[in-house]
Amino acid sequence: MFDAFYPPLRRYCHRLAGDPDVGDDVAQEAFVRLLEKKPDGADGKLRSWLFTVATHLIRDGVRVSENRRRLLAGNPVLPSSFPDPDESVVREERADAARRALESLDPRERKILLLREEGLSYREVAEAVGVAPSSVGTLLARARKRFAQVFREQEGWDEPPTE
Repeated sequence: MFDAFYPPLRRYCHRLAGDPDVGDDVAQEAFVRLLEKKPDGADGKLRSWLFTVATHLIRDGVRVSENRRRLLAGNPVLPSSFPDPDESVVREERADAARRALESLDPRERKILLLREEGLSYREVAEAVGVAPSSVGTLLARARKRFAQVFREQEGWDEPPTE
């Protein structure tokens, strides 16, 4: 059966896919599925079953390829560069220092800083903290100043983190 069905199936797949390598893979996959599924039927039915499976495999491959191309066009993958190990260590140390400084703040100051950092408006921060919206700017400025001071004192850094 393989000797009779494979050559025409392979030619069909080559032509349909437009790529001999893809055609070979699809023809092989169709036979693998034939062995796995073991459909019943005469040789004529099995032949049409193989061609149908191959057609579906190629169609699905084209669909996946088009989706991938569309997604990559909208979200290009840029080559990544690995950060310098020393730079990574310094960044981690600064992040840990910032966390420690943040934890040492008054809970309200910490909450105001974190809420504002997450993009909440002054009105939303005021509601969450329970203060007047007009006082958020002043409280936020004080919290930032206190954070910078604690950061410098605790960690001996020249400047607070910007991240």
